[in-house]
Amino acid sequence: MTGPVVLEGNPLLLERQVCFALAVANRSVLKIYRRLLEPLGLTHPQYLVMLAMWETSPRAVKDIGAALQLDSATLSPLLKRLEAAGLITRQRRGDDERNVDIVLTNDGRVLREKALGIPAAVVTALGVELADLEQLHEVLTRVNRAALEAELS
Repeated sequence: MTGPVVLEGNPLLLERQVCFALAVANRSVLKIYRRLLEPLGLTHPQYLVMLAMWETSPRAVKDIGAALQLDSATLSPLLKRLEAAGLITRQRRGDDERNVDIVLTNDGRVLREKALGIPAAVVTALGVELADLEQLHEVLTRVNRAALEAELS
């Protein structure tokens, strides 16, 4: 087990804060996504739901929430707006009426084809090498996992 990390110099400098770098990066990247998603009629949170649906449809509401790490109070309004836009439908499960599956509509499947260029457009807009973004993704995934574990302990 390793001991505490000791930072040289002033550990409270704004430019040294991980939270600050993440907050600025989050705003910057989401601004790019907003511009690219607007022609598709999607917000970034709706895009995340659609990504989950494009992976698997039908999909249980609780499975979508788990995949996106969203609680029901946050997910439900997203699903309602996507349903109102005609991209998904809700279906009660025949074997258990308490469970609801979300199913892509034909319009939802067609939208996937329009969204195929989004990841490459984001990479281009960021002006960063794909390998760097893949490495960043890997590091952020480890950070998220560690934060979740710390929260649970």
